[in-house]
Amino acid sequence: MTDLAQIPLSRIDGRPDSLAAHAGKVLLVVNVASKCGLTPQYEGLERLYEANKDRGLEVLGFPANDFGAQEPGTHDEIVEFCKLNYGVSFPLFAKADVTGPAKQPLYAALTAARPGKVGPAAEFRAQLKGYGMTPTEDPEVLWNFEKFLIARDGSVVGRFAPGVTPDDPALVAAIEAELAR
Repeated sequence: MTDLAQIPLSRIDGRPDSLAAHAGKVLLVVNVASKCGLTPQYEGLERLYEANKDRGLEVLGFPANDFGAQEPGTHDEIVEFCKLNYGVSFPLFAKADVTGPAKQPLYAALTAARPGKVGPAAEFRAQLKGYGMTPTEDPEVLWNFEKFLIARDGSVVGRFAPGVTPDDPALVAAIEAELAR
């Protein structure tokens, strides 16, 4: 299995990064988009981050335009949107694919480590089909705002469907359990 910490990443401002730079933290990795029905989750993600960052939680946002072209903006436009509309202060990374043959290596490793997800994925797939869309199947990321929880030791300990909001009791409990370790 790929060592997640060693996968090279780029911040949205172009600076190099990796999960190794966040070693010892509990990480919530989320693929985000600015023009999605789930975009208001940014607010909850920021609240979660602010409430727990001093305890070792980092939320890491990965903009992706994979689903319905819902992240069409440039890096500067994404940053401006996130700050103006949701006060986002957690780290954002360069826009890249999170599904399909061109998916970034981090997401290839995450989906391999946790092929299934917790939450209402079947219902979400049915909704997408109702809108005339063809949803992905596991292990692929289903839609924007899917969440991966990474423990302090770098292991992927949870994966949550897009409809699982940042204040969902199952997600909060999983984060709390990891922060307590």
